[in-house]
Amino acid sequence: MPKSYLSEDDKVGMTQNCIYLAESQAADRAGDVHASWAWLAKAELPPHALLGAKHRNGADWIREKGLNTKPAEEAYGKDWLDRDI
Repeated sequence: MPKSYLSEDDKVGMTQNCIYLAESQAADRAGDVHASWAWLAKAELPPHALLGAKHRNGADWIREKGLNTKPAEEAYGKDWLDRDI
């Protein structure tokens, strides 16, 4: 697991996905870029956000960052990173 920047009290009432996103943001605020990306890679991002990232940064960028592509695969098909959509 990446380094945590949230206390247990900070996490109360959050879903697991929300914790991943909040940890990513907290790590970014602390200047820990590596942990920020590692936490974000654990999060389930909406398909449209992943598609936007693909259009802006390219498929290889998504692969390099290790982002969870399962939501986009379910929405657009397993080969969505390699197709023009």
